[in-house]
Amino acid sequence: MNDSPALVSLRVTIEGSIAEVALLGPGKGNAMGPDFWREMPGVFDALDRDPKVRAVIVRGEGAHFSYGLDLVGMMGAMGPHVSGGQMAPERQTLLDLIRDLQRAFDAVAACRKPVIAAVTGWCIGGGVDLIAACDIRLASDTARFSVREVKVAMVADLGSLQRLPPIIGQGATRELAFTGKNIDAARALRIGLVSDVLPGDDALLAAARAMAREIADNPSVVVQGIKQVMNDCAGLSVAEGLRHVAVWNAAFLQSPDLAEAFTAFMEKRPPKFG
Repeated sequence: MNDSPALVSLRVTIEGSIAEVALLGPGKGNAMGPDFWREMPGVFDALDRDPKVRAVIVRGEGAHFSYGLDLVGMMGAMGPHVSGGQMAPERQTLLDLIRDLQRAFDAVAACRKPVIAAVTGWCIGGGVDLIAACDIRLASDTARFSVREVKVAMVADLGSLQRLPPIIGQGATRELAFTGKNIDAARALRIGLVSDVLPGDDALLAAARAMAREIADNPSVVVQGIKQVMNDCAGLSVAEGLRHVAVWNAAFLQSPDLAEAFTAFMEKRPPKFG
């Protein structure tokens, strides 16, 4: 594996065509402090541009995925902006800070490579924002989830309220956001927050890696095209979406991978995509 240099809150390893991004903290429970918010956009921009990478796994180091925002670690950046008596210029600075934090998860959602979240232990607040920006979510039976911001007198502002409704529906999103309750992996599976629950952390990581390998074995341009089309069509009608994918395939269908797929079918062998 190739380890990324000069990162504090993340460890990026690449084996073959699969990248793994491990959350390291350094706050307790891989809490997201200043280093995380600074490093995350650049890491995912680099993975997006790396032609060798075809799939990405995001996981937490140790027993937990993430406790979410490191309130203590972020107090220096946030504290001056949430005290009383702030006027319009100070409010603008707070707005800029929030937008900077949002870019961390926007970069995950914008990554052209499929991103799989592998969740163990606690996934709280910003952790839920992060997995909502991923394409696929898997969990171990130890996983616990909470949209916790209401418990610290905040409206969740890093993506959960926008990205969760298409995944789990408006009703479940509002329940979790209004109450700040904890849900276990079984409930997460029932509402569609995760696609599968595995018996233990080792089984989870093995399943995530197997899924990433299955994705990576497919033509990369096509996989990225599927993600792009699905993202682009999320707010369109069926008719508009069909028009969009027709134009997409008219532009991108012809490729060496398509020729290999037909040749492999005729020769009754598995295709070998570039």
